[in-house]
Amino acid sequence: MGQDKIMEVRAIENGTVIDHIPSDALFKIIRIMGLDRDNECRMTFGMNLESKRMGTKAIIKINDRYCRPEEINRIALVAPEAIVNTIRDYQVIEKRSVTVPERIEGFVRCINPKCITNNEPVETAFDVIRGEKGIALRCRYCEKITFGEQMELK
Repeated sequence: MGQDKIMEVRAIENGTVIDHIPSDALFKIIRIMGLDRDNECRMTFGMNLESKRMGTKAIIKINDRYCRPEEINRIALVAPEAIVNTIRDYQVIEKRSVTVPERIEGFVRCINPKCITNNEPVETAFDVIRGEKGIALRCRYCEKITFGEQMELK
């Protein structure tokens, strides 16, 4: 069997495959999607897998579960190159590139300790800023800017 025929992760019959995840973003995506609290779905996570495009990558395969649009938006925040594949009967029926939305709500913490969202029961809300250094978030309450490496998930 040739090198191009070796599969490092087994195929799934029905569900979702999130591919082209930077290896350092794998556990963030697991947390964003609540997979760390999901005891029902069979899941496979792979990290530091070979990738021609990225060098190394991570992958998540979730049996019998499909991504909701808001989950795909969340994935885009930490893995903007990710591809979300919908699988039915072992076939990819849809391939979606993720896109960062214009507004992020509720799952990222504001880095300003004095922000109302850190001191009152108020859901966070950020406007997305795209720049040369990548994605940043501006808090809609205190206007503090959070850069990618500072982002802390709730």
